[in-house]
Amino acid sequence: MSERPRHLTQLEHLGDATQFSAQIHALIPRCDLLENFSTAEVRLLAHFMDVYRAPAGVEIIREGEGGDFMLMLIEGKVEVQKQDRWNTPQLIAVVEAGKTLGEMSMIDGEPRFATCIAAEPTLVAVLDRENLARIIVEQPMLGAKILMELVLMLSQRLRATSGRLLTLMDEQSHRAANLL
Repeated sequence: MSERPRHLTQLEHLGDATQFSAQIHALIPRCDLLENFSTAEVRLLAHFMDVYRAPAGVEIIREGEGGDFMLMLIEGKVEVQKQDRWNTPQLIAVVEAGKTLGEMSMIDGEPRFATCIAAEPTLVAVLDRENLARIIVEQPMLGAKILMELVLMLSQRLRATSGRLLTLMDEQSHRAANLL
């Protein structure tokens, strides 16, 4: 990576992810992004990523900030918190090794949707937009595979979110009907 993302400066930089490629490959059964990747493809992807260590309690991503990188948890757990309408952080998920965070902002450059805090000592591999572009140019087959997996992951999340929204809307209309 050319320059450390500003918000990651408080984390310990451990170098490029190549030295962690075996650990990353072992995450395949739990990692939607890598589920169709070979050992060689994981090693190649790792060449374009950097690894950071975050102690427990450290904020890795802040809601509302810009960001052009995504994270893959190699070890540890991360709490995902979203501000409610009273600006109180609400825990919306606990993410474990093998999961990814920050894909939307990496792709669209929009502000972060939620805050991510290391719940315990955590290792994260970081892929930024610039290195994703390099992969697409230098390793087009790998780049296409990454983009397809990202699109599939985001599509599945959108479908799940839409389903939850419809359920909440149905519950609300049933409550309103019962009040009448």
